[in-house]
Amino acid sequence: MKTNAKGFTLVELMIVVAIIGILASVAMPAYQDYVLRGRLAEAYSQLASLQLRMEQYYQDNRVYGATGTCGIGNVTVASGAVKYFNYTCATSNSDQNFVFTATGTNGTDGFVFTINDAGNKAATITGTPAANGWTAATPNACWVRAKGGQC
Repeated sequence: MKTNAKGFTLVELMIVVAIIGILASVAMPAYQDYVLRGRLAEAYSQLASLQLRMEQYYQDNRVYGATGTCGIGNVTVASGAVKYFNYTCATSNSDQNFVFTATGTNGTDGFVFTINDAGNKAATITGTPAANGWTAATPNACWVRAKGGQC
């Protein structure tokens, strides 16, 4: 008398494990890029907001600040909105120009975004992101939003 075995064979289980491994190896890099793009959005929104505040300051004072110092004081951003970038501001000696810089930290290391009084945007990408396919746009006239210099 023959009994029917129930369950899976070792070969079937190994095939399933191999398929899951292949899917994970494709999905993880895509997910990590997705998370990184979400973190970069902080810099875009904060730099745009800071530029607007400087333009409002200029309308009231006809200068962007005292020599080397931004008129809006210390670079302050919305409470709780800053996690992945540090922000700095510099003005020219004539106080008629400024540049805001967002420098990546906490998982966005290697990304530096700038905007100036004329609204010119630029991105510099170095280190690990550059090794993983992130490059600045050519010409460098925007904030990079995806791998390969896509704006």
